[in-house]
Amino acid sequence: MRIATWNVNSLRSRIDRVEAFLDRHDIDVLAVQETKAREDQLPLMGLQARGYEIAAAGVDQWNGVAIISRVGIEDVAVGFPGMPGWGEPLAAEARAVGATCGGVRLWSLYIPNGRKPDDPHYVYKLDWMDRLRDAAQAWLGEQTALVGDWNVCPTDEDVFAPEQFKNSTHVTPAERAAFQRFLDDGYADVVRPYCPGPGVYTYWDYYRQRFERNRGLRIDFVLGSPSFADRVTGAFIDRDERDPAQGTGSPSDHAPVVVDLD
Repeated sequence: MRIATWNVNSLRSRIDRVEAFLDRHDIDVLAVQETKAREDQLPLMGLQARGYEIAAAGVDQWNGVAIISRVGIEDVAVGFPGMPGWGEPLAAEARAVGATCGGVRLWSLYIPNGRKPDDPHYVYKLDWMDRLRDAAQAWLGEQTALVGDWNVCPTDEDVFAPEQFKNSTHVTPAERAAFQRFLDDGYADVVRPYCPGPGVYTYWDYYRQRFERNRGLRIDFVLGSPSFADRVTGAFIDRDERDPAQGTGSPSDHAPVVVDLD
């Protein structure tokens, strides 16, 4: 089985790229973030014609997550137990959807950005990650994958210029510690063994030719439970999907991450 995760930065704007990506790489399950649409607004006909089912959660143009599967979708859950809310009035955002696909419990996750370390959204981000960890501890005994845009660079290798980000989110000690706690619990970054070293990124800002200069961040991850990690036979980051010279229309600012299971 081949699964992937991709922050598409608007599914409606990039449906042609998504369909071409699924075809080109023979993807069985795709977790999507930043769909930026309600479920009834999503362009699903092409996906359904290819044999895919979709589970989605979204509110207008903000956030939004989905799972696109051709190996079944069962036990769909929008949000996880204890997931924090944001805004006035306080409400859960469309940042997590889970489903069982081909025997794997997959969660498509869009972790809050945090904005700035002194912003209330940063506190919300840390709380969101901690509440996700509380829920995810109960899933360690299953074949579970926590996938998506984590908005965290776990190490200095995961950011092109650590000194430029020292006063920014994504690299603060508290965010890195929150990420590390998932690994300490038993989840594994199943992509890193196949994509080692510095300069391996999943996100490049549109600003100042960041992609062309490879000034990126590694913030998109597949964290697997022990039984899931044991099945992984390969992984790669599809940089071509971020390349403005490839495909039709403008690319997302993220590249897809692909994982193969035996």
